[in-house]
Amino acid sequence: MISFHQLREAILAVQERPTTLIGGAWTPAKRKELLEAPHLAGLIEEIHEEAERARREPVPLLSFADFQAFHSTGTRKEFEKPYFERRGRLLALALTMALDNSDTYKMTLENLIWEICNEYAWAVPAHLPDTIEKVLTARVPPNRYVDLFAAETAHALAEVLYLVGNRLNDWVTIRVKQEIEHRVFQPVFESAHHFIWTSKTNNWSAVCSGAVGMAALLLIDDQERLAGMQDRVVSAMESFLVGYGNDGCCPEGLGYWRYGFGYFVYWVEMLYEFTNGTIDLLNQDKIKRIAEFPAAVSLSDSSCINYSDCRPTFRPATGLISRLCRRLGIAPPKMTCVPSFHEDHCYRWPFTFRNMMWTETQWLHAPGADGTFYFASTDWLVDKRETSKGLLAFSAKGGHNNEPHNHNDLGHFIIHIAGDTLLADLGMGVYTREYFGKERYDHLHASSGGHSVPIINGEQQAAGEAYRAIVTRNEMDHGSVRFELDLTHAYRPEARIHLFHRSFEWKVCQEEASARLTLTDHFVFNEGTVESERSITEHFISFHKPDISGGEVTWLGEKGNVVLRFEPLELSAHVETVEIPSRDTHPLTVYRLYLHAGQLAQTYTCRLVLSCCCIH
Repeated sequence: MISFHQLREAILAVQERPTTLIGGAWTPAKRKELLEAPHLAGLIEEIHEEAERARREPVPLLSFADFQAFHSTGTRKEFEKPYFERRGRLLALALTMALDNSDTYKMTLENLIWEICNEYAWAVPAHLPDTIEKVLTARVPPNRYVDLFAAETAHALAEVLYLVGNRLNDWVTIRVKQEIEHRVFQPVFESAHHFIWTSKTNNWSAVCSGAVGMAALLLIDDQERLAGMQDRVVSAMESFLVGYGNDGCCPEGLGYWRYGFGYFVYWVEMLYEFTNGTIDLLNQDKIKRIAEFPAAVSLSDSSCINYSDCRPTFRPATGLISRLCRRLGIAPPKMTCVPSFHEDHCYRWPFTFRNMMWTETQWLHAPGADGTFYFASTDWLVDKRETSKGLLAFSAKGGHNNEPHNHNDLGHFIIHIAGDTLLADLGMGVYTREYFGKERYDHLHASSGGHSVPIINGEQQAAGEAYRAIVTRNEMDHGSVRFELDLTHAYRPEARIHLFHRSFEWKVCQEEASARLTLTDHFVFNEGTVESERSITEHFISFHKPDISGGEVTWLGEKGNVVLRFEPLELSAHVETVEIPSRDTHPLTVYRLYLHAGQLAQTYTCRLVLSCCCIH
């Protein structure tokens, strides 16, 4: 990415720390501009409301019982809810103090910062060793373990000092600097041992290194030391970028694109400002393709193509997207407004603050990308067509079943009609110890039983890199797409299948605001199996309850529908209603359509036609 020689020379050439490191200069004129900006009015109102709530209410308690909950029950919410509420208050209080140029909340902010400095560990229990024996033999104690959230805490506190530190009590300022040095800088930068995330090819390497790298740029005066610190960040960022294909696809999904690539960009831009533009790591072909990823997978409203652990809804970080559009000359995904203060339940500092500093209204309400997109690195196909009545979109995926935040979902597909994703991906499950353990595929979200793929002779798809899809055909021509996969090796030998091919034919008629998907599954069962042993059950997953009438199944949205036609003498149909846990207060209701065929010949082909249309 960049040599240490270049990095060191650029950092040593800096005469004085720039005033623009936090996304731009914080001046009275900038403050006035933000306070008067119509597109920021809702966000700034929420920030003020949260600051006032923090003034009235005590700092949320982080009890031992909550700390222990993850180790005893495997659940994270007991500890993480008050933990992240503290970070939300930090964000709101510091921004209110800066925006209003007032000390009304100064003491509240100082007390909160003091309590954050008192925390046993900035890392959350889910990321710490799970037994005392492991704690005692770990390279660093819990209060010096740097995970995602310890790194984010260090960065947030560093930006608070940069923004309003000269107005805080000196005891608070020096305590923050000492805690960041002891808890984060020394264990990350002063040891010959690297944290494991420095070699990860997922969001961890970017978030952890980007956050600590920015904290160092804001706090470290010794430029020789700073150069060495940034060199380690560069190394971790190189690992992060390996996780993306040259086509720019993020296999973890769009939510993790925003998270990992977001911290990459925030750090890159701060380094760019620090070195007065000498080091520009954003201006690379692969980086540009990664930056274009959201435009390809964003759908109408706040929907997105959401494979892996990605929510079905996605609100772009408008500051991040605006900066990428400005710097790289790319088109934005569809964006309508600046996200709410509460959009990110972790209240990460740079997302909200850069949304304020960087959002440019010219990128809001721009038309979304249209056309066919194929990502060869993950075998994701996406086709999106705007019509006079709304968006028609289809996506299907290949890949393998050991991807980052993996779901067993080879051959799974999504259909989106005019604002509603009628055949859907469930996205992320609730993050618990079991969800990231050996029980992961007992959860509907991650198992193939929670995706629109078949069960063959009672067997679901298996997890592991050996279980994969092979793309055998991928053709695009004048509004039609043909995508074929060999899914024979997505199942264990117990499925007793010699061959399984799935083909998708998707054709859009934009003038009529309609589309048709022909789904063909071709099975050849093993020799030696008898008719009574041969069966398949096709699954179709939706958040919309389907209606079965004769040989038709209809999923109805607000502005469109999907009608699946099948042969009732060949396939029996029924719908299962499943309630699954969610990150929100109430469980999610999922509807799983079963189309079952048994007593099959050795060779069997299931052909289904799904008619899609936008309606008034």
